[in-house]
Amino acid sequence: MKKIVLLLGLLTSFSIVQAQLLKKLKDKVDNTVNKKVDDATNGKKGEQGTGGTSENTSGGSAPGPATMRTYSKYDFVPGEKIIVFEDFIQDKVGDFPDKWNTNSAGEVVTVQGKAGQWFKITQKGIFRPEFIDSFPENFTLEFDVLCDHLVGSWGLRAAFAEMADKNSLDNWQSEAKNFIEFHMLPQGDGNGFSEVNRKTAGVLQTANSNPTKQFSDVTRPVHVAIWRQKERVRLYLNEEKAWDIPKAVSPDAKFNSLLYAVQLIDGDNHFMISNLRLATGAPDTRAKILKENKWVTHGILFDVNSATIKPESYGTLKEMADVMKEYADLKVKIVGHTDADGSEDANLDLSKKRAASVKVSLAKEFGIDESRMETDGKGESEPIDKNDTPAGKANNRRVEFIKL
Repeated sequence: MKKIVLLLGLLTSFSIVQAQLLKKLKDKVDNTVNKKVDDATNGKKGEQGTGGTSENTSGGSAPGPATMRTYSKYDFVPGEKIIVFEDFIQDKVGDFPDKWNTNSAGEVVTVQGKAGQWFKITQKGIFRPEFIDSFPENFTLEFDVLCDHLVGSWGLRAAFAEMADKNSLDNWQSEAKNFIEFHMLPQGDGNGFSEVNRKTAGVLQTANSNPTKQFSDVTRPVHVAIWRQKERVRLYLNEEKAWDIPKAVSPDAKFNSLLYAVQLIDGDNHFMISNLRLATGAPDTRAKILKENKWVTHGILFDVNSATIKPESYGTLKEMADVMKEYADLKVKIVGHTDADGSEDANLDLSKKRAASVKVSLAKEFGIDESRMETDGKGESEPIDKNDTPAGKANNRRVEFIKL
């Protein structure tokens, strides 16, 4: 009897120990997952610098870390002049952005491991940057998106609209004469999708849908790029061209509003946006470099305070490489420029290193002979815009190709 009691005691102790070990293992997994989400939404303020946001890596499933190779089919080239740059640095953390309007709520936050500040949409509603009140027939719009919950039928809508009353947020779709709206719907399994909705001359058109795997990791922002060329509109999600519609909008559509809309299913879902950049004009690389002897681009982006080129620069680099391949005797000087943030000496050194990185990339990724390229850097010494506004600083952060 004593042996049976002893055996039962040992089995009970083993079960308790096993349960404790399983609980510790489960807690460790839960803590890892929770930390991953928390890091993406509630961290300390990121580093500020002269070259845009830092490069992000993926800790989850597809598509994985962004590399220059993954962007090999990326043909997006931003407009020539930046007229809006919004990174929410001028706003106080915890406040609703001062230059935005809404029928809902949101707040400016910092995100651990990500540069700058972000606008966190905390409730469903419509959000409009009031300082954007017109769009030309040729423009590019870029912004970064983070979402901290990847399950459920919810998404972020970005729309361009022509409205008689720009402050009519609740009924903007019915009141707009023209609009085009991109709806991005992430899914935790990587099987998300994007939709496009349109209204032309008062007539609604059927929504269409395409799959995307870009929204699959809460730690990795998705770089959204939209390119309008008169009637044609293209949408890129990271390296993926999600939409290319030749007759997307009426050629005489006079868009005067940018609107973001979110439908949240519960309080755990949040979208965050930052680094909104609106640029005008259609770049003509050949004419600029061959006839005017200089091409100035804002499409080559770098990690913060670094000479590492961001993968979404691929389209711009390829644009220059194609010209140099077409004209085999063309030689250029690559000159880097920064804004005035930071010390003058540091900016000068950084600009030289960035120019050198562009040369290396053109040689390594595109096969351009290094002997055809010289490099230099001017730091903050030759601004082309004011250094007291976000848009001005963004214009000053540039790379120039000068014909030799």
